[in-house]
This record gives sequence, C-alpha cells and structure tokens, in this order.
Amino acid sequence: MTDNKLLDVASPKRTKEVIQKHGFTLKKSLGQNFLTDANILHKIAASANLSTDKGALEIGPGIGALTQQLAKVAGKVVAVEIDGRLLPILEETLSAYPHASVVHGDVLKLDLDKLWREHFAECSKVSVVANLPYYVTTPIIMKLLEQKLPLEYIVVMIQREVAERMSARPGGKEYGSLSIAVQYYAEPDIVAIVPPTVFIPQPNVDSAVIRLKLRETPPVQVEDEALFFEVVHACFAQRRKTISNNLLASLFDKASKPAMEAILASCGIEPQRRGETLSIAEYASLANAILAYRQQQR
Repeated sequence: MTDNKLLDVASPKRTKEVIQKHGFTLKKSLGQNFLTDANILHKIAASANLSTDKGALEIGPGIGALTQQLAKVAGKVVAVEIDGRLLPILEETLSAYPHASVVHGDVLKLDLDKLWREHFAECSKVSVVANLPYYVTTPIIMKLLEQKLPLEYIVVMIQREVAERMSARPGGKEYGSLSIAVQYYAEPDIVAIVPPTVFIPQPNVDSAVIRLKLRETPPVQVEDEALFFEVVHACFAQRRKTISNNLLASLFDKASKPAMEAILASCGIEPQRRGETLSIAEYASLANAILAYRQQQR
C-alpha cells in the first residue's frame, strides 16, 4: 500500500522527499520547475471553475502536485507527461485518485481530438490547467486555440512577460501578434503574479497565472483567418517600420502601392501608423479589404 504521506506533495519539503526517494534529477532541457506552494496550486485549480461533471487536461504534471488539486474538484483528469521517468512517481502520488490518468507523450504531437473522444466524452465541459514549461509555452497555447477544441478555460502558469504580452492592449510595447492571436480566440485575465521562490528549482524570472476564457465566436468578423493572421504578422515584422513599409515588404510591391494606400484609406488607417497601434477590429477590416482587392484582381 502506498504511504499516505506521499499523496500530498504540495510543499517544498514533500517535493524534495519525493524527488530524493525516486532518485529523480530535473532536466533543464524540459523546463522542469516544480511548483511547491499549496495556496497557488489551489488558486490555479479554482480559476478553472471545475466540478465533478467537468474534465481537466493537464500538460506537464511533474510529480503531480497540481494534478492532485485538480483531482479533488474535477470528475476526470488527464495529465500528459513527456518525461517517462516521472510515470512511476505519478502512479504513486495519484494512487488515491482513480479518475486521474496519465498519458505519456508530447502534447504538441498528440492527436488531441482523439484524446478528447477517449477521455472526455462524458464531461460537460473541459479546461486545460497546467504549469507549462516556459520554452514551449506559445506553441502549446496556440495549438490548443487554433485546433478549436471544445474548451471552457485555459488556465496556465507561464512566464510573466509572456502573460503580459497575451493580455496587452493596443499602443503598448507588449502588444504584438501574440496579443492579437490569443485575444482573437479567448478573453485573457492575469489571475496572479508568482515569484521564483515557490518553485524547485527557482526560475530566473517572475511567473504569472493567466486564465483564457475561450470565445464562442471571435470578437471580429474575418472573411479569411489565414490572411488575417498573415496581415497581422506582416505589420509586426519590423516593429519600428510603418504599416505601409511592412505591407510593401510582404503583401504588396511597388506596382501595387497605390492599391495598398487606397485600401488603408478605405479602412481609415493612416499609412504612417505602426503595427502596435492597430486594434483587432482594424486588423480585421484591413484583412477583409485586402481579400476583396485580391478577389477583384482575379
């Protein structure tokens, strides 16, 4: 029988004991920083508004500290862990939670639609809740958003700087293509700022818990999503350049410059503005106008 003392690992002391017992060494290459503060772990779980009829997908459970918190409130918990060395530890720390299971794999390579069908078919709603490895934060979040999974929330611990970029408004230096991409799919809210001292080992930067409430429909009408994001990325390609110069370097050429200027004018956008000053609505208007122009040229 598993020692009951091993079940709750949400403290620095318990985390160190479990790591030492299993002779586990943390891999910097996997961004392994284990969260050890019970209050913050509880806050993360509570922010997802979980209940016994809902499910939680965790990415990178580590030794299971957050997984335990999720299993106390959710009806189904699935934790995806890339590091096979952690599987026997998780089997031990999650032994009291039969409704919590572990999938060994890389979430960026997993078929998430299949995972949903196999694990969450009976859940009324599902949220992603995780302490994400910082080196792979953006690819994971964008995969979750772009795949348009039936998610209620994404609640994740990430680098503070990235959280501020995701929630930034037009006009600030943090505002960029990531801000627009996240806010197109979800409503961001920074729930907490977290110091390095509550992790083992301690990261070199502050962290933040951000909650993304998935939108049922985007906040703007976009005729072609791929073109919309292409326009956004083009306008932020070189932040110090004007929108006009950035567009000329990618989506237009000198011959079509008059057409580009006419498009900007029709959208009420001054060509001397920079990418960080445009709202999502203005980007949508610009992308739709470019699409209409291209269709006329065919």
